[in-house]
Amino acid sequence: MGSLRTAGTAQRLALPESSSTYLLQELKMIWDEVGQEENERERILEELEQECQEVYRRKVNSANMLRIQLHQSLAESEAEFTNLLLSLGERSFPGRPEKMNGTLKEQLNSITPALQEMQMKKEARLKQFTEVQTEVQIIASEIAGRSENEVVTVNEDDLSLKKLEEHQSELQRLKREKGDRLCKVEEYKVLICNFAKIMGMDPSNVLASVHPSLLIGANEQQKKNISDDILNKLNTMVQQLKEEKNHRLEKLHSLGKALTNLWNILDTTMEERQPYGQINIFSLTSANGMLGPGSLRLEKIQQIESEVHRLDQLKASKMKELFIKKKAEIEEICKISHMDVPYQTEMDNIMELIMSGDVDHDNLLKTMDGYIYKTKEEATSRKEIMDKVEKWITSCDEERWLEEYSRVQCLPDNFTPSKRFLSANYISLYRMREGTQ
Repeated sequence: MGSLRTAGTAQRLALPESSSTYLLQELKMIWDEVGQEENERERILEELEQECQEVYRRKVNSANMLRIQLHQSLAESEAEFTNLLLSLGERSFPGRPEKMNGTLKEQLNSITPALQEMQMKKEARLKQFTEVQTEVQIIASEIAGRSENEVVTVNEDDLSLKKLEEHQSELQRLKREKGDRLCKVEEYKVLICNFAKIMGMDPSNVLASVHPSLLIGANEQQKKNISDDILNKLNTMVQQLKEEKNHRLEKLHSLGKALTNLWNILDTTMEERQPYGQINIFSLTSANGMLGPGSLRLEKIQQIESEVHRLDQLKASKMKELFIKKKAEIEEICKISHMDVPYQTEMDNIMELIMSGDVDHDNLLKTMDGYIYKTKEEATSRKEIMDKVEKWITSCDEERWLEEYSRVQCLPDNFTPSKRFLSANYISLYRMREGTQ
């Protein structure tokens, strides 16, 4: 079997030599017939030999180049295969032949399928890395508050499953952090909306002042901003709204108390109270105990404040009348008791405070009532003495009247009662006597 293969090969290699011999013989016959010179014949044969060598040399060079290319391709394929194994973090590949046997083409053909499979595996792994790293960068940008994402660059030298798991773990951590931040943002948004509705504000305007992406019904394609800066701004806004709500609530309670006191002092009718009855804290709250929408609206508070100011002015006017009335009462008590008016300086000062409006009207009534009480006590302490004085004056008047009456009875008939030395009582007694005669 081997001898037949060797004989066949030798026959194929000898075939060109037989063909060239036949052609040389035919050329010699032509030269003999033509009478070609011997020198010319040798020259032509040398040219033929050189041309044949050139042809053989080109063929050998071409075959050698092919061999070099196959060696290079095989080496590059093996190097690429090794690099793929390293980048994918794998020690071996089942489809790669352990030993390289056969011709160069056979060796190259044996490694090519495994190399192509490894390349496909790398592309799939690279796609996984790109997707994971892109998602990581998007979430990281949202957390950092960056408006634009950078181009994702994957390190193709390390595409191992271990590295992929690290990126996936980082992605899961960022997703959890994003979820926590979104929950925190929603909690802040709910608080802001509740505070805004209670105080009659537009929640959309309040949220837009923090960041446009927080608006309810915002464009879904718009990237959410959940950075620390946004969370801090939301927390600050919640604190500001909470403080404003407490301030308005305290002010409303104060106004309600003042309004109720004014109603009681001025004896305001229920019809006049009706428009402002909603300031009661129990009517402000809903069934679940929360403040109702618009219950702390600024316009409502200003309306109640205006009413309190109006009633306060009305109270000041009535208090002035009441002060004058109580002062007159003190003066009347003093007049009856023949006393000097006490607290005159204090009452003058109070009058100046009333005119300037800088006075506590509740204390004013208490002060004036105190003055009246003390004046009455002083008048009561003088009553016994005043009664004795009154009796003494009455007795003196009666005695003087009797003396003058006796003098009148003793007067002559031609007496003229116009003389200056006679008192008025004396003259009246004289006229009384003339009338009885």
